Amino acid sequence: MPLMRIRTEIDDRPGRLAVLTAALAAERANILDLSVQVGTDGVVDEFVVDVPPDTDRGALTAVLEAAGGSRTAVVPADPRELVDEPTRVLTLVARLRADPRALPEVLADLLRADEARSVVHSVDGPLAADDEPADTLTVPIDRRRAVRLRRAGLPFTATEAARADALVRAALPGVVSGPTRRRVSLRDGTEIVVRPLEERDGAAVRAMHERCSAESRRLRYFSAEPAIAQRLLDTFSRRSHGLTLVAEGPDGSVLALAHLMHVLDPGVAETAFLIEDQWQGRGLGRALTELLVTMAREQGLVELRAAVLDENARMRELLVSFGGRVRASGRPGVVEIRLRLDHRAGRPGGAGAEPAAGDRRGRSLARSVARSGRGTARGR
Repeated sequence: MPLMRIRTEIDDRPGRLAVLTAALAAERANILDLSVQVGTDGVVDEFVVDVPPDTDRGALTAVLEAAGGSRTAVVPADPRELVDEPTRVLTLVARLRADPRALPEVLADLLRADEARSVVHSVDGPLAADDEPADTLTVPIDRRRAVRLRRAGLPFTATEAARADALVRAALPGVVSGPTRRRVSLRDGTEIVVRPLEERDGAAVRAMHERCSAESRRLRYFSAEPAIAQRLLDTFSRRSHGLTLVAEGPDGSVLALAHLMHVLDPGVAETAFLIEDQWQGRGLGRALTELLVTMAREQGLVELRAAVLDENARMRELLVSFGGRVRASGRPGVVEIRLRLDHRAGRPGGAGAEPAAGDRRGRSLARSVARSGRGTARGR
């Protein structure tokens, strides 16, 4: 029976995937593989199915969209694609290590692209959304080189961009270096140290919260509670929940917190900041954002999200300057800012845009803790 690769976005509510699979079954399609990816602006479900010889791709697309799918793509698949994915990727890594000059061909094999070529490329400055067409993907190799891939009929997803970046880092580990402790110079020349939060920092973090104004705490946590709850501090300290950075001043005191907290959406993290009042407006927020973007990409993340009070103009302007898109969150007075990490733009949308399919799936661990405690991680 012919094989087809299908990608479609669905409303991510309980039972919606079952409706989609039932529609495929009604067309006598047998699902052989299923994966969940992050697309240009939502969650994409990908199927590999075998179908009867007389199946029409246009009719199959119509059936899937009638079942709740959107932006559906159906293309022929090859039986050789039905291999164990980790084994296939490890084989490609070994091939690339043996011959680094084969990088374009290896990336084409990884993403099943029709065309791959080396190009001159620059990613200097903050990462920003690109205007590439959906069937084109540029994979940075270093600050001046890249590989450009094209694939007809099947738009590249953000997850695929992250896979390509991860393959480059695995085979060419000297290309990217992720800072874990770094000195940062602010606009006035002051040098601070940024490093991961440690359990021993608890007292310093509490003292920083107490020094922050009630307004800064409200914009950060949606609450002006003067003290940080111990359960929330414990969450920030555990790497299994995500990564929290602290900024240390010249006297060793903690000046700021910045977070990458895990959520349930694949390849996505929630970000948030709290900067002590007297250190705001000096370039510290931008420096922390640059570090978080670098670390997120090295972890294979493809999107950062921040829930921000609509009145928090400073946080909005900061993330938008990095290519973030402002969207409705479904909560009064709160917007969500989505920052893509793969140089690709999502569908146009402003503050009034409807939440994407993945909005209901992602729930940060920090939010879960805060729901039973005193606050949650929000942007500042």
